[in-house]
Amino acid sequence: MSADQEPVDAEIVEEGRAPDSPLPVVPPGDYTEAGVPTFDYVRDRIENKVGTGIGAAELADATPEGKAVEDQFEARKKAGRDKLEEIRRSMRNG
Repeated sequence: MSADQEPVDAEIVEEGRAPDSPLPVVPPGDYTEAGVPTFDYVRDRIENKVGTGIGAAELADATPEGKAVEDQFEARKKAGRDKLEEIRRSMRNG
């Protein structure tokens, strides 16, 4: 801290007020005066995250590496089903 700066009161910062202002600092964007995000803002954020996730999945499926991983997963799944059926048969005949 330099000599011309005053110490900041931790309570003021925690309450969301600027050190030299008695009023709360209103965050920019889609927030209410109380600093709560609006429904539209929250919905937009969720839709953006869902869209990003879907796009990432589609992109992963479109690459050769993504297809190879999917093929490996399906092969393991089939091997697991086959092994389970083998165990069931042996228990019925045993």
